[in-house]
Amino acid sequence: MKTPRLIASLLLGALTAGAAEEFFDRLEEALTFSAAETRIRARLSGTLDLEGYVLQPPAPGVIDTKAQRLFSPRLTLFLDAQLGPRIYAFAQLRGDRGFDPEAEKARVRLDEYALRFAPLGGRSLNFQLGKFATVVGNWVTRHGAWTDPFVIAPLPYDNLTPLWDTQAVPASATLLRWAHVRPGLSAAAAAVEKDRRFPIVWGPSYAIGAAASGDLGRFRYAVEAKLGSLASRPDAWSHAREQIDHPTASVRLGYRPNPMWDVGVSASDGVYLREFAGFTVPAGFRRADYRQRVIAQDVTFAWRHVQLWAELYAVRFEIPRIGDGDTLAGYVEAKYKFTPQFSGAVRWGRQIYGHIRESGAPVRWGNDVSRLDLAPAFRFSPHLQLKLQYSLQRGDSGGRDHSRILATQLTVRF
Repeated sequence: MKTPRLIASLLLGALTAGAAEEFFDRLEEALTFSAAETRIRARLSGTLDLEGYVLQPPAPGVIDTKAQRLFSPRLTLFLDAQLGPRIYAFAQLRGDRGFDPEAEKARVRLDEYALRFAPLGGRSLNFQLGKFATVVGNWVTRHGAWTDPFVIAPLPYDNLTPLWDTQAVPASATLLRWAHVRPGLSAAAAAVEKDRRFPIVWGPSYAIGAAASGDLGRFRYAVEAKLGSLASRPDAWSHAREQIDHPTASVRLGYRPNPMWDVGVSASDGVYLREFAGFTVPAGFRRADYRQRVIAQDVTFAWRHVQLWAELYAVRFEIPRIGDGDTLAGYVEAKYKFTPQFSGAVRWGRQIYGHIRESGAPVRWGNDVSRLDLAPAFRFSPHLQLKLQYSLQRGDSGGRDHSRILATQLTVRF
């Protein structure tokens, strides 16, 4: 495999370059602009991520490959601009082989772009318009490669539910085949069904929309209206017409009693079917009847060398003529910094499914999934970091009881 050799060569080159820090300092100065006595400021920054995966096909979660090995490089550029005390703008441009790791040709996307306005000149009230990450939960605020202790997203953001967003479920028996609870899915459908399923929250959910947020003492609030549900896929985030008549509303209320603790509760309501799936909706119903309703809780704790995060999602997918597809998913994550450079993280996640009625009997509409993640990381400098991740997953792994993933990520920050 060429990927480990490439990463090792780049790592060795970075470590042996004595002028590396001086180079990055000069690069930061060159990418920073200010004018009008610093009332106008702009900075361009970025990360280069070199990711490699060794896995057991079929690949679990949102990873899309039929091979046992995958190399997924990514270049991300960030633009931050401050125009006086009240206006702030930001954008994120990515070049990679797909938003999620996949064996495709390289492409370039504008994942984020937004304008934020603070009418009162402080942090009590902000309005934001554009394409940006959701306000729900706490993983989104730390999902970047440099700040996330892991390579792969937590289970609620990575595990695919049985539902398709391209077709309305015609019958409960069909849903059970999609969920692999019962056999009978044709070979042709099985070959493409992974591309039709979706997780509870697809990554940071960079859908187009508007938001209002602010700090009120120890409380923080955020509310957004977006043209895409939390489960909407990256291909739909830029297609505003799909949900122009059915916007998703989400809200988060956070409370920080002291610097160690931060707790929050979120809620969201939106349509999970895509626009072109409307013709599959049975007579007497509308696409708006296929809703995703979410209640979520999150907790953050930090004390000295220890950091803890947890999220719990209670989700209901409304499925006309079949009932409600309820699922509960969450994770607990801990990170410990052994030295200023070396840290380790462990995470356990689980998703369980409720019951639907099929032939008059209650049947679970999905396979319960649990996953253990272990991730050591070493930060060689303020600009270079190496992470490893080993994941052991049980459930929703094809014909296997367990599946394993080994991932590595080398990040250069500038």
